[in-house]
Amino acid sequence: MHAHPDDESIGTGATMAKYAAEGAHVTLVTCTLGEEGEIIPEELAHLAADRDDALGPYRIGELEAACRALGVADHRFLGGPGRWRDSGMMGVASNDAPNAFWRADLDEAAGELVKVIREIRPQVLVTYDDNGFYGHPDHIQAHRVSHRAFELAAKEGFGTGEPWQIAKLYHTAVPRSVMRRSAEALSVAQVGFLLESVEDMPFGCVDEDVTTEIDARGWLRHKLDAMRAHATQITVTDPWFALSNNVGQEAMGVEHFTLALGVPGPPVPGPPVEAGGLGEPYTRENDLFAGID
Repeated sequence: MHAHPDDESIGTGATMAKYAAEGAHVTLVTCTLGEEGEIIPEELAHLAADRDDALGPYRIGELEAACRALGVADHRFLGGPGRWRDSGMMGVASNDAPNAFWRADLDEAAGELVKVIREIRPQVLVTYDDNGFYGHPDHIQAHRVSHRAFELAAKEGFGTGEPWQIAKLYHTAVPRSVMRRSAEALSVAQVGFLLESVEDMPFGCVDEDVTTEIDARGWLRHKLDAMRAHATQITVTDPWFALSNNVGQEAMGVEHFTLALGVPGPPVPGPPVEAGGLGEPYTRENDLFAGID
């Protein structure tokens, strides 16, 4: 489950495209329309929340195009399009809007996700960590709602449909070692994006915290096409991209996750751990469905 249109493509696009192409049923649930997003193309600036306030409906179309690029046919907005509004960044006035997702009743929002879970009966649920990956209130709320729905979906008498126990719940993750290598490459790429210190970025984790690594480099092109579809939010210069702050990042074909709930599957050998200079090999799952019967 993702907070806004474009989060799915940036964070899990290659993985989604890979599993969809391999025949898995991939369902994308998006919590808001992203109404408070900062708009990059000047010709679309009038859509902004403080002008026409028409960005949300426009981003529905961008998300539809992104899903086509990823091969994802099943997309839902949590509770329906516009049920909850983009809350904006932490500490801004839009956090306090009555319909802001940040203010959503936890059981009410989780109940909407439970309806989807009991309909499609997924084996795996993917969301963010308890910091919402980088501290955005809607991402934090998506984490809370996903964890609550994971619990409630298996209970009798809650919501509609038969109870269903999801086998595994993952958080998205980006290892700091990967971020450092990417920053070094960007520093010599000369693509016009700004370079920010990895240590100053509000996301990233130590390598040891990553449990699962999905090699979806064969679907990176699909991820990049999906990111291009979100033109109000993302500028793409293959394989680099930037949001409205023009800080460059690399679009990754290998995506990382941390198993939060469930039993891990059999790990496979990975590269050396760089953190702390240990230099010892570690192991990770290479399949979100590893170990599921």
